[in-house]
Amino acid sequence: MQVIDTPEGLWLGRVWLPQVQGPAVVTLRDGQVVDITCPQAPTVSHVLDLADPAQHVRACSGTVLGALDTIAANPVDPAQLHLLAPCDLQPVKACGVTFARSMVERVIEEKAAGDPARAEAIRARVAQAIGDSLRNLRAGSPEAAEVKRTLQAEGLWSQYLEVGIGPDAEVFTKCPAMAAVGTGAAVGLHPVSRWNNPEPEIVLAVASSGRIMGATLGNDVNLRDVEGRSALLLGKAKDNNASCAIGPLIRLFDESFTLDDVRRAELTLTVSGTDGFHMTGHSSMSEISRDPEELVAQTIGRHHQYPDGFMLFLGTLFAPTEDRDTPGEGFTHKTGDVVTIAAPGLGQLTNTVQLSTEAPEWTFGTRRLMASLAGRGLLG
Repeated sequence: MQVIDTPEGLWLGRVWLPQVQGPAVVTLRDGQVVDITCPQAPTVSHVLDLADPAQHVRACSGTVLGALDTIAANPVDPAQLHLLAPCDLQPVKACGVTFARSMVERVIEEKAAGDPARAEAIRARVAQAIGDSLRNLRAGSPEAAEVKRTLQAEGLWSQYLEVGIGPDAEVFTKCPAMAAVGTGAAVGLHPVSRWNNPEPEIVLAVASSGRIMGATLGNDVNLRDVEGRSALLLGKAKDNNASCAIGPLIRLFDESFTLDDVRRAELTLTVSGTDGFHMTGHSSMSEISRDPEELVAQTIGRHHQYPDGFMLFLGTLFAPTEDRDTPGEGFTHKTGDVVTIAAPGLGQLTNTVQLSTEAPEWTFGTRRLMASLAGRGLLG
C-alpha cells in the first residue's frame, strides 16, 4: 500500500507502538518511519508549537520502526504496529459550506428535510433560479449579496446559503482531541442514517498561536438525512464513533510545500463497494469561496483560543448526485465501502465504511495518553 507519493517532503505523524500500548510521534526518512518522540516534544501538538517545527523534525534523532508501506498495510489492531491519525491533543474543527457550488446540495438537504426522493425536483428548481452564478463566487462579496437577493425572491434562501456566501463562516467541532481515526481504520456511520456520503477535504494543522504549520487529508463523514432534518442535529450528524478520518501524515510547510500548494490542491475520491458499485469524485481547492487563512482567522483569535492547537477541515466541493440504487435518490454509503481520498503531495487516506456501533470503540483518550507518556518518562 503506497500512502505517500512524495517521500522527499517533511512529514509528521503518529503510530501505535504495541510494545508500550501507546502512540509515538514519527517522521518519514527515505521511506522509513522513524520514531522521534522525545521529552522536548512528546506529542504532535508539542512539535507544532515549537518555534521551528520543521527544523526539529529534520534534526531530531530517532529509531527506525520500519518501511512506511509495510506499517500502513498492518491491521488497526492494538497488537500491531500501525498508523494513527497524525494529531493528538488538538481538537478537530471543521468549516462547512465553503464551496459555493456544493452549497446548493446543503440547501437541497434542508429543503428535502432529509428525504432523498424529493431532492431531484428541488435541485432542478435551484438550478433554474441561479444557473451557474455560484461558480467562483466569493463569500461576502457584492456578487454574493445579489445571489442572496435572487434566492430570497424565489423562496430558496436558507441558513446554508447564509454561511456559504455571507460574511461569517460555519465553524463547528467535528470531534474531540484523540477521537479521529487514521488511514486503514474503519470509518463510522450512525445507524439511524439512510442517506450519507464521504467528504474529501484538506485538513490544516494549526499551532496554538494560529500559525498554519502544515496540511493533511481528511474524510468529514456526512449524514445528509440527519443534518437535513434540522441543522440543530449537526452534532449528531458529524460526531460519532470513528466518523472522522485524518491522514496519512501531516506534511509540514517548508521550501517545497506551502499554503499556496494547499490553495491549488486537487483532491480525488474513489468509493468501491462490495456490491460492485464504483464512484469517483473530485474537489478543487481553487474553487473555495473563503481563503484558508480567513477560515483559520474565523476559528482562532481573541474570541477563541486553542492552547493545544487544532486541526481544521476546509470543506469540500464534492457533493454526490449519482444514483446508486433508486433513480433520483442519489448516492449513499453501504457498509463495506472502501473510500480513498488522495491529493498530489499529500498521499492517500483509505478507510472502510462500517456502522459507528460496529467500528472499534474509542477508548484511548487524553488521560491514557498522559499516563502512557509519563510511564515512558516523556513528561517533564
